[in-house]
Amino acid sequence: MFPLKANRKVALSQEDKLAGRYQSVSSVECEENALKTIWLEGVEFPLLLCKQVFTNKDGSQGVLYLTTSDTALSSCALSTIYQKRWKIEEYHKSVKSNASLAKSPTKTVRTQSNHIFACLWAYVKLESIRLKSHLNHFAMKGRIYKAALVSAYRELQILKRETTAA
Repeated sequence: MFPLKANRKVALSQEDKLAGRYQSVSSVECEENALKTIWLEGVEFPLLLCKQVFTNKDGSQGVLYLTTSDTALSSCALSTIYQKRWKIEEYHKSVKSNASLAKSPTKTVRTQSNHIFACLWAYVKLESIRLKSHLNHFAMKGRIYKAALVSAYRELQILKRETTAA
């Protein structure tokens, strides 16, 4: 299961695929949450396509084209599985970016294990704070950086005054 970009080329039948008649997935007529069998360019077997329309926080509408090789799934099951998968993506992004999992300077197995444990613990702490503050991990990180910059600027101003007074 994966989302498709709107410009990906698909065929609507096996005959179209064999004849090389592809069209962009955004031009496929498909009802919202209806399943349609497609053949993706470069993939030898049929896939199911499900178009989902959603409203963004700013009020604009977005379209998500989900596809799966499991042709027995319903559109509801497809959406549910994708939402669970998305939570895992958010976890990986946060543990890598906010808990610095990818920035390990370690060389030995023991120090690498300690670094991974510390990153996972940091993620748990971030989640705990997120539940209380209702801020996502990136917003918390931004607030911490902003506070650090303000503090550093104040300290710089103090040093500047001390050096000009001397």
